[in-house]
Amino acid sequence: MKYNEAEHTLETDRLLLRPFRIEDAPEVTEYCNNYNIYRSTLSLPFPYSQDCAESWIAVHEQNFNCDRMYEFAVTDVKTGRLYGAIGISHQQSYHNGELAYWIGEAHWGQGYGTEAARAVIGFVFKEKQYHRVYARHFASNPASGAIMQKCGMSYEGTLKDQIYKNGTYEDIVYYGLLNPEG
Repeated sequence: MKYNEAEHTLETDRLLLRPFRIEDAPEVTEYCNNYNIYRSTLSLPFPYSQDCAESWIAVHEQNFNCDRMYEFAVTDVKTGRLYGAIGISHQQSYHNGELAYWIGEAHWGQGYGTEAARAVIGFVFKEKQYHRVYARHFASNPASGAIMQKCGMSYEGTLKDQIYKNGTYEDIVYYGLLNPEG
């Protein structure tokens, strides 16, 4: 993973993780206005409007510059095609953060989520000196848990019936990883 501090980008073999731009809003809207994305995420609204995308993108730069949250567009390093999003909170007083991501349904199963997650974990451990990264997923979305496992995260527990969504209670599964450098 290569970090470009001036441009706030991370580069891997196949991906460029870059700041979102307002011109990404139509494609973000198209990806997120998908019931399958909505049902597998904790906080995306449905339906998802372009206003939602624009207001979400509008706060990214300030969040990054204030070290509150680091949010990236997951794009193809060669073509620039948008695949999804990944972000991590920065709980400065605790030296940790929660990793979250979504990949557009057309791009599921190609390893983009895992590659992006590994890059962001490396970034926060090396550049931001996090002690710990954690993530959570609905038990009904094991593919998200598989990404966490492939990144070396360890299962930490399941909160039973933690979230009420779409008329049913969902279990939330937690994973975590400590910075190997301390």
